[in-house]
Amino acid sequence: MSFSHLGLSDKVLAAVSAAGYTEPTPIQDQAIPHVLARRDVLGIAQTGTGKTAAFVLPMLTMLEKGRARARMPRTLILEPTRELAAQVKENFDKYGVGQKLNVALLIGGVSFGDQDLKLTRGVDVLIATPGRLLDHTERGGLLLTGVELLVIDEADRMLDMGFIPDIERVCKLVPFTRQTLFFTATMPTEIRRITETFLHNPEKVEVSKPASTAVTVTQSQVSTGREPHEKRETLRRLLRDAKDLKNAIIFCNRKREVALLHRSLQKHGFSVAALHGDMDQTARMAALDQFRKGELPLLVASDVAARGLDIPEVSHVFNFDVPHHPDDYVHRIGRTGRAGRSGTAISIVNSADHKSMAAIERLIGQTIPRAELAADALSGDTEAPAPRATEGVAAEPRDREARKPRRRSRRTGEGRTGEGRSGESRSSEARPVAARPKTAPVAAEPPSIGRTMAPSQKRESTSEPADHSHLPAFLLRPIRARG
Repeated sequence: MSFSHLGLSDKVLAAVSAAGYTEPTPIQDQAIPHVLARRDVLGIAQTGTGKTAAFVLPMLTMLEKGRARARMPRTLILEPTRELAAQVKENFDKYGVGQKLNVALLIGGVSFGDQDLKLTRGVDVLIATPGRLLDHTERGGLLLTGVELLVIDEADRMLDMGFIPDIERVCKLVPFTRQTLFFTATMPTEIRRITETFLHNPEKVEVSKPASTAVTVTQSQVSTGREPHEKRETLRRLLRDAKDLKNAIIFCNRKREVALLHRSLQKHGFSVAALHGDMDQTARMAALDQFRKGELPLLVASDVAARGLDIPEVSHVFNFDVPHHPDDYVHRIGRTGRAGRSGTAISIVNSADHKSMAAIERLIGQTIPRAELAADALSGDTEAPAPRATEGVAAEPRDREARKPRRRSRRTGEGRTGEGRSGESRSSEARPVAARPKTAPVAAEPPSIGRTMAPSQKRESTSEPADHSHLPAFLLRPIRARG
């Protein structure tokens, strides 16, 4: 079976052939004829099945006739994230070779003036995130009354990000007689309501049951302790011991955790990039580009990278944090095992994650096997924190060994000149108690600048008078004993 029987134009077929594709995926095979027939389509398919091409290819065929007008786009595609919007534009650039189509991208982090200039010239295809699209319409720089085809992509992600009210506003701004294509991987109740409201007698194309996972992905879960440093140690061991690891995406639930884990992995010698919603657009695109090119094999990301990103050769996905919503698990592990390739998905689970994992297993209808690290696998990392202050490796955030020396240096205002920012060892007189070997008796060590002494040590008599100049005055007042 080839693309030739789907009804696509010769120009599109030539572009598809030049891109190296010979057979359509099931979602493409079933959806494209309905789109070309001007029918509304409800497409349900798991991530990585070629949903983007299922609407890009027929749109290119349909847009060969007609002409764009200023500030009135002919077609509109809504995406939940900037990365997905940019990826769809790349598909139009690849398959639209030889066609004189104007494609515009309306996303945050880009100048309003540049976007407005493109709209003024006339746009055949407008790809946008809901927020920036409504900003342009409210300013009067964009009219949606000429939209002939509306595509709502990754609708369940729109729901998770709170875009459903914006989607409803957009649907009221486009003509009632438009053609609507609606694609999603899962079908929550709210998404079902939206489809019943804005789709007119749609053709339902379902190539897999909602919330199913790809059979090419090998799933497992590994137990760990509840402390953050224990989870990081487990992740590092998994990364070092993983077989056939070419590259990997590591998912966290919070943006703050992404930043912390990114710094931790860097300090332990891993080549890693970070991606989350608080980063500016230039940094986000640069991180994705480095990961795609293989310059950085690891990407620590929030769920902004969980939906629709087409990085076909991701070998591993690690859930550093188990997702709160079971649907997110389906999308996260869908970043690997794409286009028929095999992939591996490993979730790091502590005692607080058992309910979330049970919900995930109920959703996907299967039990995720439990894997155990070798007994000696963690021994190397658990012993690492003790010499961390003297090996030239900066301690991870939240480590008690890292906080205590810094707290003493702030109190005394001294002791920083003997220690570099990377945690190099100081001289024996200035070394903090927390960094000494446990066998060394603390009481036998001489007092030093930057190290506070226990009260019992202060009361001991010495051959030289004690220097109390660093103590506050109220601590030097005599204590009156009660008779």
